[in-house]
Amino acid sequence: MTDKSISPVTDLLAKPFPQKDAHGAISMPVYITAAFEFETAEEMEDAFLGKNGKHTYSRISNPTVEAFESRVQSVSGAKHAMAVASGMAAISGVFTTIAYAGSNIVTSPHLFGNTFSLFCFTLKEFGVEPRFCNLLDVNEVEKQIDENTCAVYTEIITNPHMEIADLAALANVAHQKGVPLIADSTLVPWTAFKAPDFGVDIEITSSTKYISGGATSIGGIILDYQTFDWRQSKKLKSLAEKTREYAFQIKFRGEIGRNIGAIMAPQTAFLQNLGLETMDLRFKEAGKSCLELALFLQTLPMITNVNYNGLPSNPFYEIGKKQFGDYPGAMLTFCLKDRAACFAFINRVKVIRRATNLFDNKSLIIHPESTIYGSLTPAYKKIAEVPDNMLRLSVGLENAEDLKADILQALIR
Repeated sequence: MTDKSISPVTDLLAKPFPQKDAHGAISMPVYITAAFEFETAEEMEDAFLGKNGKHTYSRISNPTVEAFESRVQSVSGAKHAMAVASGMAAISGVFTTIAYAGSNIVTSPHLFGNTFSLFCFTLKEFGVEPRFCNLLDVNEVEKQIDENTCAVYTEIITNPHMEIADLAALANVAHQKGVPLIADSTLVPWTAFKAPDFGVDIEITSSTKYISGGATSIGGIILDYQTFDWRQSKKLKSLAEKTREYAFQIKFRGEIGRNIGAIMAPQTAFLQNLGLETMDLRFKEAGKSCLELALFLQTLPMITNVNYNGLPSNPFYEIGKKQFGDYPGAMLTFCLKDRAACFAFINRVKVIRRATNLFDNKSLIIHPESTIYGSLTPAYKKIAEVPDNMLRLSVGLENAEDLKADILQALIR
């Protein structure tokens, strides 16, 4: 399809897979195989050297995964898409590609728990320094960037703090300093958020969430918009002198991805191919319910500090509308009297599920401080600033009135 007037979803559903199936299947078959056979030694050599585009081994590439990557590239508008085993595999894969001993990452302390842990502990042990600062203040960001900064990193909506940085402003200061802007877009899908419009160079998302089609599988995606001049990167400078805008893609595909071995499984790619087709419908429905629930929660005296960026009273309402449109995701947080009240509430819900994850078809509730951040020491919890009286609610596809009734019965005792 070439008609740019049609919607991305229609284009996605109408577009054939990159390799036509021998039997004309309209859903990409699952190629459950470790290896692929060749006719000659010469053909095998060319495949291993990347000269003929053929698959060699499913740790490196697989036809089902390739089909999924092609569709993701189409709907997101990226120049290149790389599907991996999880959202955390995507984040660690990106920074293994661009970071080096002595480098630093300028970011917010208000990050998802495992990302916070990756930066504070895992990468730090390899000599990569996390520089936590207020990403809402571009002047502070600019002061933190130096000649060893490998990236400015942000979540487009921080989880669970629900902060929204001005991405265009961050991109401007990062690019002036010769540094890429890398963003985790897990909380809003590509049909509502176009990363390159705001200067994002590399986008990361956990495809476990909206894309998987109701939490069917774990996966992650790295999107390369090929907008950054990697000759400015100490790690990729030499490669970029030869390959220019393809340097990140070549480094990850040709070395990092295959050496770490975190490619997405073909079974996962099959499930997420199906989920991608209904992603926009599910997101809009969940987004509408999330806004309705946020407005409802504001009316309940036992609940305080309802945090959803789609509320006109929210401090990030305007920037959220500018960057994401009417529905800035389908996750909200709210506070109760104390930690004990949060536990009691969780124990009483009947429709809402007691579980982690986001954007399942089922609504999920969790107490972040005791779970996602539970293993952190008090000192690191203080840095992360996650209140112990806060609950996180991921809104699913249940009837909004049923969710309201469940919340009321869990509150009133």
